[in-house]
Amino acid sequence: MSVAELPIDIDQAAVAQFCVKRGIRRLSLFGSVVRSDFDKDRSDLDVFAEFEQGALARIGLGYFDFGNELSAILGRKVDFCSRLQAHVRPLAEREMVVIYERP
Repeated sequence: MSVAELPIDIDQAAVAQFCVKRGIRRLSLFGSVVRSDFDKDRSDLDVFAEFEQGALARIGLGYFDFGNELSAILGRKVDFCSRLQAHVRPLAEREMVVIYERP
């Protein structure tokens, strides 16, 4: 699936600005938004961030606001994470759709 095929609108410029400011090198969606079980009225967005080396060391507690900030940009509740449990990661990686990648 590509970004254009997602059932939500994404402001690519706002997402890119968010990522650059926070040292995110790649931001991906996974979960129901990339599958047929997405509900436009109730589903949240599962977002996986991969940070530039050392970026998390300078972010501190601001990390915990990232989900709310992305919710404002994407227009729905966001479950934001940068780590996945070992047994979940391979499943999530198979369906991830990259919505930002550092050039």
